[in-house]
Amino acid sequence: MRLKELFVVTAVVEIATGLTLLVLPAAVLTALLGSQVAQTETLFVSRVAGAALLTIGITSALARDDASTPAQRGTLIGILLYDVLVALLLVSAGLGLQLAGLALWPPVALHTLLAGWCLLGLRS
Repeated sequence: MRLKELFVVTAVVEIATGLTLLVLPAAVLTALLGSQVAQTETLFVSRVAGAALLTIGITSALARDDASTPAQRGTLIGILLYDVLVALLLVSAGLGLQLAGLALWPPVALHTLLAGWCLLGLRS
């Protein structure tokens, strides 16, 4: 199992998403959830989420070369939990809350695939 590539993909995706949320939170909310007007509080919390994603991305980038260490395994488990929860939350937004923008379902697929990749990595 090639974990280095998983960590690199995670780093690129989460750093890009985190930076976009920090700079353009309203655009991300519109693309994901279809919301046209976001309250100030929503934009603030979106920026906090962007900071968290940026942190996940940087952590992933730094863990890419830690072959088979407890720190890398802990990072992998954290990323797995994150990917599963994000996929479930986005599905809930789309199906349960009827909040669906044009870009909602590709991240669901991406996080589901990344979670599967994490599971495979944990097995090896």
